[in-house]
Amino acid sequence: MKIRSFSGKTKVRNLAASTNVFFYGKGYFCEVMRHIYSFFIALFQALLPVLGLFSSKLKEFRSVRKPVFSYLESKINGSDRLIWVHAASLGEYEQAVPVLEALRVEYPKHKILLTFFSPSGYTIKKDTPLADIVTYLPLDTKSNANTFINCLSPELVLFVKYEFWPNYLEKLKRNNIHTILISGVFRESQPFFKFYGSWMKKSLKAFNYFFLQNESSLKNLKKLGFANGEVSGDTRFDRVSRQLDYNNTLEFIAEFKQDKLLLVCGSTWPEDEANLLDFINSKADVKIVLAPHKINAEKIEDFRSRLNKKVILYSELQSKNLQKADVLIIDAIGFLTKIYAYADLAYVGGAAGNTGLHNVLEPATFGLPILTGTHIEKFPEAGQLNRLAALFTVKTPEETSAVLEKLISDKNFREKTGIISGQFVSQNTGATRSIINYLKNQTLTA
Repeated sequence: MKIRSFSGKTKVRNLAASTNVFFYGKGYFCEVMRHIYSFFIALFQALLPVLGLFSSKLKEFRSVRKPVFSYLESKINGSDRLIWVHAASLGEYEQAVPVLEALRVEYPKHKILLTFFSPSGYTIKKDTPLADIVTYLPLDTKSNANTFINCLSPELVLFVKYEFWPNYLEKLKRNNIHTILISGVFRESQPFFKFYGSWMKKSLKAFNYFFLQNESSLKNLKKLGFANGEVSGDTRFDRVSRQLDYNNTLEFIAEFKQDKLLLVCGSTWPEDEANLLDFINSKADVKIVLAPHKINAEKIEDFRSRLNKKVILYSELQSKNLQKADVLIIDAIGFLTKIYAYADLAYVGGAAGNTGLHNVLEPATFGLPILTGTHIEKFPEAGQLNRLAALFTVKTPEETSAVLEKLISDKNFREKTGIISGQFVSQNTGATRSIINYLKNQTLTA
């Protein structure tokens, strides 16, 4: 039996053929996944009228998006120069605020369109003066993406943090529209880094530039094959640092606090309140403000019934003696940021359970020691404050009481910890300036 040998050239040809098959197969897989994604998004949109019969949330989801295109047509004409900023929810909006303010100054002749995906952002900020048009983002179907972007013809698009909608991004790329990501975050847990989500990497080609929050995000972006990015930081630092320049006066808080130490428990959930309950009931000579994340009268009354202190609600200020109260529960929205200005220490809710940690930068900017629950792994700013010993994570009521007792009894420790918090914020500002400087060097003119 004769064994046939292959020449070097034949080996190279076979290797090249194998490589081509591999990349063809990979490309085919990506296209199939894109079509599957688009099919199911379109199917979901088509089924919304029926699904809405069984879910009030889905009914609302459809109804608020139904008039978007007619609304845009009434607000935009052919001569408008448009900048589109998209924020998923209220948290991303807060990150966008300093950039929106700067865009207003640098590009006064442009209209600014602000879109939200979540009602928590749109409902609260639909009348913001920082945008000319505020609306929901339609679902990411190919048809919606084409209609939406053709209607807008924006000169510039800014997506906030990690909003990646493949069909919108594909259309932006196809139309050669300058698109950037601000306060971006890339983690290895995201679909881009998984075999099933590798097809989404192509969407990232729509971004002309990435402004990222930290070095790990830049490192992960490079793993995906993109070098067009930089670490500019989180624009939330710019947002919260400006609070120091605003008028933070709240006379009812000054009257409540008097000359005592004030602990502010912000954006709390039931899990947080369970951690705080023993301390509140046992500690004298400390005033406590509790601002629940959700204003639910029944749950507030339930928590109030478990307190053995003199408690007053914000809604009762007109009928009760505020000075004699030990605990003030804020059953209203819009006060928390200013209340932190009066605090001596803060507890920030959301990390005792799985709802997600709320904004720790707001109390940090006022130079406060901070306590949270233990689930902070997805919140890099909390992790950094924790490593700097300016933020303490607590898991149980006993741990919560112990840390608070230490901060209250040791003035030196409390003040040094607060200084670290304040410096952390002030040293991390400047992301907005980096973004605006970049835009000035691009083709967008004022």
